[in-house]
Amino acid sequence: MENEMSFWDHLDELRGVIFRSLIFVAVLMILFFIFMPEIFNNIILAPCRPDFILYEWLCGLNQLLHGILPDFCGETFHVKLINIKLASQFMTHMTTSFSLGLLFSFPFVLYQLWGFISPALYSHEKKGVAFAFVFGNILFVLGVFVGYIVVFPLTLRFLIQYELSPLIENQLSLDSYMSNFITMIFLMGVFFELPLLSMFLSKIGVLKRSFFNTYRRHAIVLTLIVAAFITPSGDPFTLLVVFFPLYMLWELSAIFVKKDS
Repeated sequence: MENEMSFWDHLDELRGVIFRSLIFVAVLMILFFIFMPEIFNNIILAPCRPDFILYEWLCGLNQLLHGILPDFCGETFHVKLINIKLASQFMTHMTTSFSLGLLFSFPFVLYQLWGFISPALYSHEKKGVAFAFVFGNILFVLGVFVGYIVVFPLTLRFLIQYELSPLIENQLSLDSYMSNFITMIFLMGVFFELPLLSMFLSKIGVLKRSFFNTYRRHAIVLTLIVAAFITPSGDPFTLLVVFFPLYMLWELSAIFVKKDS
């Protein structure tokens, strides 16, 4: 057929996809590199200050409930980072620009790949892949948001204030902060892909709705353990703040799984 593409035509098309993707990633990396000081001060380091949005919201909620929750209203809370390696600030500037460039270009790269493979798919396959693409991106962004707004700030606040002995002064290095920041937020984004994974396992017949009904109590206990590990705080409120969005993933996953026939 005249419209059929040869192997070399497909190779040229793939080369174009890779080239456009690399250009897009490079442009985003340059932009993030230019604006990185502002991004660092106003976004990445925001959980280090007492006026972070979560702390202010919890402070207002605590005042509304007449002080029955942990106190998040202290203006004295402030995390000061130190740099102990000569090249750490420069390398952090570079690696963070690269990481954000990859992260924000991911939807564009997937769109380019979709344009490359979609002609070879049937119409029902296209609908399934398109839904998985949109749904997966939404879940990942939601997980990153929860990790940044809730999980990382609560973990940071507890661990930086934890005191094994009054003779030990907590000092947080830039490398340690960025390692925990990126790891925790990225893992939350991946963890929020659980409903998409459950839907895929249901499609191939591995997972049934009865699984979620049978092991719901086990899931509650396991999620409580995970939440306690992420934020090892002694107060139940902080534990529930982390537990609730994680457990909702279990219930959301059950919705996307086929009922037992």
